[in-house]
Amino acid sequence: MNLARGSEATAVSASADTTATEKTVSGKRWRISPCRLMVRLISLMLFVSFWQFAAEHHLNLGLMTFQSIPAPSEVLPALWNLLQSPKVGNHVGNSLYRVFAGFFSATLAGILLGLMIGRSRLAADLLQPPLEMLRPIPGVAWIPLAILMFPSSELSMIFITFMGALFPILLNTIHGVGGIDARLTATARSLGAGRLRLFAEVILPGAAPSIVTGLSIGMGTSWFCLVTAEMIAGQYGIGYYTWESYNLQRYADIVVGMLLIGVFGMGSSVLVRKLGDLLIPWYQIRGARRHE
Repeated sequence: MNLARGSEATAVSASADTTATEKTVSGKRWRISPCRLMVRLISLMLFVSFWQFAAEHHLNLGLMTFQSIPAPSEVLPALWNLLQSPKVGNHVGNSLYRVFAGFFSATLAGILLGLMIGRSRLAADLLQPPLEMLRPIPGVAWIPLAILMFPSSELSMIFITFMGALFPILLNTIHGVGGIDARLTATARSLGAGRLRLFAEVILPGAAPSIVTGLSIGMGTSWFCLVTAEMIAGQYGIGYYTWESYNLQRYADIVVGMLLIGVFGMGSSVLVRKLGDLLIPWYQIRGARRHE
């Protein structure tokens, strides 16, 4: 009886410790220390100060020059004018739609293909050779073929963002599946787990951290490919706005477009990582315990 009570107490204590760890790690994920925040702000201020100084004094560094580069004092009014323009909604909305449509399509295809290739030798032999041949082709090279394949420029731009995001997600999924300890799958089978349950309770949770890494990288490459596609085939979008500003020699607007691309690209990647943290809390807890 005493042993049973002791076991119950130990189980309750372990459960309480796990819950406390989950809350601690969850809180740490969303907070940043004041010291680190200050360092980041100082870094940003130093960068902007150097930019302002170099543009004002037409700094010449030999291989590069700031003679025609607009200073931050010129970029801020241009940004304010764009934010007041009725076209800003069309530019941002079109870009976000194209990025997320291609990214979500690549997420479904990349994870499904990655699981198949990672778990099946036949699927790897059939699918991996053509995919490996397509993988080194940059998104820019797909633009002419995409325009020929699809009836509208909108679909062609979504396809290019899809191709940009597909391979980081695919390769990280294959890597995550391949890195799962074989003893885990053997143990699950010995306990009677079927194929579907094995995927749901062992394979997917084990590969999830690598998949989230691939999603974050894929989001960044989606923005890169989108901007290139919009410069050639778009009528609205942040990339189109940047290229149009260059053609019209509105140099401050070029920098505004680049800043918007950076902000939305970074924000999208951070969003993917945060959602990944929420979906794989066990990985965060394991990392926290490893560094204690």
